[in-house]
Amino acid sequence: MEAKKLALLCREFADNKKAEDIVVLDVHKVSSVTDYFVICSGSSEPHLRAIVAELESRLWKEHGLRPRAEDGGRGGRWVVMDFFDVIVHVMHPDLRKQYDLESLWSDAAPVRVSRPRKPKAKAAAKG
Repeated sequence: MEAKKLALLCREFADNKKAEDIVVLDVHKVSSVTDYFVICSGSSEPHLRAIVAELESRLWKEHGLRPRAEDGGRGGRWVVMDFFDVIVHVMHPDLRKQYDLESLWSDAAPVRVSRPRKPKAKAAAKG
């Protein structure tokens, strides 16, 4: 699967579990390690686990993908999932603020996610 598509799927699946402040960074020009970072926050350890479980489950069931490595474990406050071309960071807000990955990788281009436009409401029928 193309790296950008995988990064956007990870973003979508994290969003399904109400992950907070989801950011996708295109780091391929500034990193030899990976092409994209997906960074998101969960408000508690159960929330972090739910986000990680959603990613693991959906990527495996729908695309046959598993991370080649995962660190932080189920009880961690920062879980890193390595899909080779995409690295996903699921972090507690306190740790996210402390490590500030977005500033560390500020040379990376953020990937804009287009939202489907909502249809305009039709004008009320005059009668």
